[in-house]
Amino acid sequence: MSEKTLAKNQPKPKLRKDMTMLQWTIRNMKVNWRGYAMVAPYYVIFLTFTIVPVILSFVLSFTNFNMLEMPRFVGIDNYIRLILDDDIFLLAIQNTLIFATMTGPFSYLLSLLFAWFINELTPKFRSVVTLIFYAPSISGQVYLIWQVLFSGDQYGYVNGILMKMGLINAPVLWFSDANYIMPLVIVVALWTSLGTSFLSFIAGFQVVDKSLYEAAAVDGIKNRWQELWFVTLPMMRNQMMFAAVMSITGAFGFGAIITALCGFPSPDYCAWTIMHHLEDYGGSRWEVGYASAIATVLFIIQIAANTIIGKMLSKVGK
Repeated sequence: MSEKTLAKNQPKPKLRKDMTMLQWTIRNMKVNWRGYAMVAPYYVIFLTFTIVPVILSFVLSFTNFNMLEMPRFVGIDNYIRLILDDDIFLLAIQNTLIFATMTGPFSYLLSLLFAWFINELTPKFRSVVTLIFYAPSISGQVYLIWQVLFSGDQYGYVNGILMKMGLINAPVLWFSDANYIMPLVIVVALWTSLGTSFLSFIAGFQVVDKSLYEAAAVDGIKNRWQELWFVTLPMMRNQMMFAAVMSITGAFGFGAIITALCGFPSPDYCAWTIMHHLEDYGGSRWEVGYASAIATVLFIIQIAANTIIGKMLSKVGK
């Protein structure tokens, strides 16, 4: 007997009027216990390392906790201090929003366009080009290339070229000058942004039913851009939403490469982000309660951004 026949013959619990949702859930778990047993390890890991830390961080944000003494409840004092007393945090929010606004949407569109371009290639050539585009995002020492290119002495490639052309008389300290740091780290972020979102778009293009394009041609679709908007993207909403979440998370959580290029902190805090502020108070000063408040604010900002993007994506193809 095939698996499809077994699935059809398997009894399905029905929600009766006298049953609560909890009773129906328990009955459904008893009937489909094999499926629940297979996904149980993932849910245990997700609950332990994602849900519980988020809840714990939210609770600790209302305390004064230094990892040595028991947490002391202080109410909303940490949040009041963040908004009214911490000028560096307000600067971090400003820098983070600028950085996320510049890198998030652009990296998302770049991932989509490059994936669309690669999808038109032959399978063998497609795998090679995918690796080329994806490689910068998985390289842990990618910042070394930019340190060599924009080295602050005359041996840096950019300084050397500009001095030979007569555009500058002395080497520019690219990653020590507040006027150049933010544009440069935005470029680095875009260069390394073709990561998980990029792969999800490539996977999404592969699952679109080719017969839909023939039907669309009969209905009046005339060019590839119309195919992309009215056929391809509506069929890829799940991949698009996943890519959006990953792009937003990457844009708000980008900080390690900034630290490697510009130091900790960056000159005049010109590239200081919420992640840097969180690392400073949580990892250097051990003010865990205050750091938890910072993490909670960052979490709320990400949820709001994901909600807005989700509403925007729901209109694609309509």
